[in-house]
Amino acid sequence: MADYPIIADVSAYIVRVLRERMCPEPIPSPNNIEISSPASQDVDYIVGLYLYDIKEVAGVSYPPTIRKGRAQLTKPPKPFELYYMVFINGGGQMGLKAPDVQKIIGKAAQIVNDNNSVLPNQLQSWLDTQEPPIVLSQAKISLEEKVRVWQAINKPYQISLFYKAAPVFLSSEITIDTPRVTEAEINLHVAGEQREEGM
Repeated sequence: MADYPIIADVSAYIVRVLRERMCPEPIPSPNNIEISSPASQDVDYIVGLYLYDIKEVAGVSYPPTIRKGRAQLTKPPKPFELYYMVFINGGGQMGLKAPDVQKIIGKAAQIVNDNNSVLPNQLQSWLDTQEPPIVLSQAKISLEEKVRVWQAINKPYQISLFYKAAPVFLSSEITIDTPRVTEAEINLHVAGEQREEGM
């Protein structure tokens, strides 16, 4: 299962796709798209990707341990949902007008819609297990909830995109060595052979 950098890897994937598809139009340079927070000051980029919440997926049951290799057991992975906001940097010095912002937001929405899933082993090439794809979908939150995300970082609300990435499985570092077989008992019975009682 995916190791702990998987959360950062998902963020990097989203930014990489946006950079590949948005530049040079409507964004002039890949450097104008960053992983950042709207609360960051004195930064000069146009599009930001902000991871604002991480939730463990409830109601998923697993066995207490799963096999890892030939002689080890490990705790099962935990599935998480990552919540992102794609926003326009209002603190930048680009002089964007409302129509420019709407074009950028529209292009970002189109790109995420067209590239809305990624396999974990595309993000972590060493994975030797088949895991379900991580799917990007629009976060089902109200306008009031969106406003609260902005208020949490002391910024006035502005038009932005909200996405959920799930399931993101995070592995455990706890492993248990299973005991080796040191003694085996084998009983053979030949077909047609009968035992005589009392002898």
